[in-house]
Formats: sequence, C-alpha cells, structure tokens
Amino acid sequence: MDASPARVARTAAAVAALLCCLAPLSGCSGGGSGDRDGDAAATTAPAAAPVARADGDLEDAYQKVIEDVLPSVVQIRAGRAVGSGVVYDDEGHIVTNAHVVGEEKTFRVTTAGSEDPLPATLVYSYPQQDLAVIELDEVPDRLRAASFGDSSKVEVGQIVLAMGSPLGLSSSVTQGIVSATGRTVSESGGDGGTGATIANMVQTSAAINPGNSGGALVDLAGKVIGIPTLAAVDPGFGGSAAPGIGFAIPSSMVRTVADQIIEDGRVTDSGRAALGITARTVVDDEYRAAGAAVVDVVEGGAADKAGLRPGDIIVGLGDTRVTTVTSLAEALAADRPGQRTTVTFTRNGERRTVEVTLGAQ
Repeated sequence: MDASPARVARTAAAVAALLCCLAPLSGCSGGGSGDRDGDAAATTAPAAAPVARADGDLEDAYQKVIEDVLPSVVQIRAGRAVGSGVVYDDEGHIVTNAHVVGEEKTFRVTTAGSEDPLPATLVYSYPQQDLAVIELDEVPDRLRAASFGDSSKVEVGQIVLAMGSPLGLSSSVTQGIVSATGRTVSESGGDGGTGATIANMVQTSAAINPGNSGGALVDLAGKVIGIPTLAAVDPGFGGSAAPGIGFAIPSSMVRTVADQIIEDGRVTDSGRAALGITARTVVDDEYRAAGAAVVDVVEGGAADKAGLRPGDIIVGLGDTRVTTVTSLAEALAADRPGQRTTVTFTRNGERRTVEVTLGAQ
C-alpha cells in the first residue's frame, strides 16, 4: 500500500461484468408465481410463513458468522496508511496484503473491541502474490485465530461477507455473493499496487473499499475463503471504481504462502511458473502493443536453457497470444513450475518457436 491513507490496490484494466446479481434477502424464494386460480391459489398462500422463517434464519446466520469471525479481523496502520488483516494463529501471526505493509517494518494493530493499538513487526512480505505476514510483539489473551476454508470448493452464487476497515472504519461488514471464480487479475504497479499477477482469484459483489485490503472474505459457515485485495476500476470512466466487482486471493493460496513464511521466514515454494527473464512491452509501427521484449535473461533459467536472449520479442506462450508484459504474466499464472510448453518469439524479424520447461518464480 502506498503512503496515502486508506488506499486499496486496483486493477489496471476493466474486468468483465458480474455473472450474477445479488437478490434482495426477502425476495430469494420468489413467492407465489404463475397465473393460477382455484386450488393452485390456495396451495401457494401458506408459503408466506416459511419464507419469513427462512429470512429470519438467514439473518441469524449472518449474525452468527459476524460474532464468530469479526474478532479475528484487525486494523493495521502502516505509517500513515490503513489496511486490514486476519489473525492466522494463536501465536500472534497476522496475514494481510503485501501492498498493505508497503515498505514498513513495524505496525500498529487494533483488534476488534479494543481501541488500544498493539505493536507488530513484519515477518515477510511476498509482493509476487501480494501477501505478507506480520507478528504481534505481545499476544493478548483475547486474540482469536480465524478458521480458513477450502477455496477450491467455493461456488458462484454463494453468499459471502467482507470484513475489514474500509476508509479506516474498523470492524465493518459488507455482504454479497461470489460472482465468479478462477479469475486471473493483474494489479497496477502504481496507486499502492504491487504489480502482481494473481491466479484463481475469487470475484465478489461484496463491497471492497479502500482499507478492506488484507481483511476477510467469509462464507456462511464462518470460514475465511479469501483475502480481499482488489477493487476493479474502469479506465473508460477516468479510472473510477466499478461497483460490485472486487477480488480476493483464495484461501488455499493464502495458507500455502503464510505457512511457508511462518515456518521458514520466507516463501520457499511459490508454485508460480517463471521464464527467468526481465521484459518490457513493445509496440508496433501503429503504436499497438506487440509483444514482450526480453531485456535480461537469468543464467541457468528456463529461458536461458531454451535459447532465448535479450532482444527477442515474445509473442506467444503455449496457445496464448502475448502482446504485453502483463499478458505474459497472466499466461504464466495458469502454468506450473516444471511444466513443458512453447515460447513463440521474433528475432531480427524472423518468427521462431522453442520448447521450454518452466522454472519457479
């Protein structure tokens, strides 16, 4: 997160519209339908009572989840910036976004139900996945760890709650649904973002506002299924926020990264494929993005072994067309280290294709 207060990272490009719309709580059952008369009308009338009870049950479920999970969601102050975090274990480890911690090493953490900030220290930040772990200097007795669910089982249409500190308002809750899964999204490298390309993100209609970053996206079983990270923007409208389109890092990835950081002090196995190059976007004669030009090649890396060298312009990875550095990163996000694929590139105007075994980032 950058130095401006309550800043949340935003996507650099517009994203597809929501696949579903959130229905009002009182309208889920639909009531009596069809133009029926006689006995049909008589059979639909008593349905009002079960619907009311269902609404009451849903409200009770919301309140139960909030009561169980909200104490595990904290506010993090990193310098002048404000974000959110989730208590990961009973030892005082808190998981959040890398862009929330920024360049800071020490933090002030406010837990739910308390106005007294607690000092915390950075354990490790992993900007490639926009995740970080900080640790409280002293663990209070009241600290409660959240329960993380299996994000591979998340389904479109599932009701979810987003918990965090939007606009610095601690212990705030918004509700929505899972509107898509499996999204690959690239953050902006500016405006507080890390520039990371993140795969398998959970898209939600729950409001994700500045300060929600690093908080919790929770299902009605009280399980954290994601860490809210991005709010979509529409560059066609001056970069304004696109309401109802937010993204969360899936909980399975959060657990993989956090467990490694806590055990080893760093990420030892990212699971992220890499070519082992530094690249920049190039344009054609009409100033249209035309590929990712190789600037530097890591010795012994995947690209080096495949024979790529500085000056080559990558235009394809496997079956995916590459026009920018971002599109290359998004193509790599769908692959795994050790996977064999092809790289299509041009060298001195000649188009070539080579096989490559992907390395790890």
